[in-house]
Amino acid sequence: MNFTISEEQQSAQQLAQQILSDFTEVDKLKAMEQQQQSFDADLWQALAKAGLLGLDIAEEQGGTGLGFSSLTTLCEEVGRTVAPVPVIPVLVSAAGTLRRFASDSQKDQWLPGVASGTTVIGAALEEYNNDDPTAPSCSAQKMEGGYAISGTKICVSAATSANRILLSAHTGDELIVALIDPRAAGITLNPQLVSTGETRHELVMAKVQVPTEDIVATGSEALAAMDWAHLATRTALAAMAVGLCDKMMRITGQYTSEREQFGRPIATFQAVSHRVADCYIDVECLRLVTQQAASLIDEGRPAKDAVQIAKIWCGNAAHRVSQAAQHCHGGTGVDRDYPLFRYCQWARQIELTSGSSAQITGELGQAICAEYLPKVG
Repeated sequence: MNFTISEEQQSAQQLAQQILSDFTEVDKLKAMEQQQQSFDADLWQALAKAGLLGLDIAEEQGGTGLGFSSLTTLCEEVGRTVAPVPVIPVLVSAAGTLRRFASDSQKDQWLPGVASGTTVIGAALEEYNNDDPTAPSCSAQKMEGGYAISGTKICVSAATSANRILLSAHTGDELIVALIDPRAAGITLNPQLVSTGETRHELVMAKVQVPTEDIVATGSEALAAMDWAHLATRTALAAMAVGLCDKMMRITGQYTSEREQFGRPIATFQAVSHRVADCYIDVECLRLVTQQAASLIDEGRPAKDAVQIAKIWCGNAAHRVSQAAQHCHGGTGVDRDYPLFRYCQWARQIELTSGSSAQITGELGQAICAEYLPKVG
């Protein structure tokens, strides 16, 4: 594939860099972290006015229709600035799925508001000990006029700000994908503190009634929708990790060039320069495998193996780069007035979200064995 990004993607990325850098100064981030929910509404509106929330939304619904690959460039820049905005759950997991699997009336109802920043559609794809939305433990019982859904989802971003939350449940013999009103009767939102320091929510549902018009897909179509959401979310997390790791590497490069020991910058010490060089290799490898996965998803081609490889690199690179950055900084890296600690927290959260590297390596190995061992035998 061609690993150069298009002019439209470059323009979107540069615009995102400009806007995000204006809203993510250290003092602003520290003030945002004191709030119960880290969601910068002013930044969200600035991104909307610039047309960046609609990168993967069709022009008919108020977006620019540039596609999923363009959206991953925004995710990368959010990672580079650790901006407190829910781009992945809202724009990828929810809006991206609605664009591809919702009815025309549902698209017209929800996507224009997402693109303009006036509507927030969240996503709840994770459960306790289960990050696969195609096999949820949440159950749905068919009733007159819709379904009654029960069960628990975890780590839901922007739950208190969302107009609807996209999630899956099983009816016993098939899967459904629904849009849940977080203020509906039978729903309890319990705060959960995650590794980044932000507050997400446990979503507990007790026979929550969902009308037919809020059912996005059922049966095989629901399975395809959740499979797409799962792959796209993993790829977007890898893209965000590219920005995070790249920024950690550059912070470390600048610090080691200025920090002197024995009368010379520590960057001139071979051990230090090798650590930073290893970070560069990790970042560029992660970038390439992520672009490959995003390109395949954008083209509608089989992408599962590429996505798994990207997420494996995402977890490993996030871990190695944050460790090397802390090592080269010494005690400075854990100072909360210094920006590095914030990147390391985010790197840890992304490393384990939607499957760890060890878990996904096992999944990939099982798939390879299932495909090739019968042929060998």
